[in-house]
Amino acid sequence: MLESAAPIAFLPSEDLDRSRRFFGDLLGLPVEEVSAFACVLRAGPTMLRVTRVDGLRPQPFTVFGWQVPDLAATVAELTRAGVRMLHYEGLGQDADGVWATPDGALVAWFRDPDGNTLSLTQFAARG
Repeated sequence: MLESAAPIAFLPSEDLDRSRRFFGDLLGLPVEEVSAFACVLRAGPTMLRVTRVDGLRPQPFTVFGWQVPDLAATVAELTRAGVRMLHYEGLGQDADGVWATPDGALVAWFRDPDGNTLSLTQFAARG
């Protein structure tokens, strides 16, 4: 029923201007609309609606992520821009915060200014 419908992702934020700067200026997502209630950006084919939420309590799990073709290059570029990759104790990540999954995918995590956990994934090449 929804297989051809375009997805809309939602992220909470207490400060929409700060979120617009982070997602728009720093991460480079095109800003489509800004209002008192939301900042709407474009993440590839997905609409990302960052919605104002008072008293936000960020969750410890990933709430939004991107599939990237070259994780090392993306992590390096974000790190140069001031984004800190997360390191999880016992996960076996490398110095840049990249984890190699058992099936060969590479994953790294970081947080937005509101503490939402975001991820980057480079899937293993399929033979």
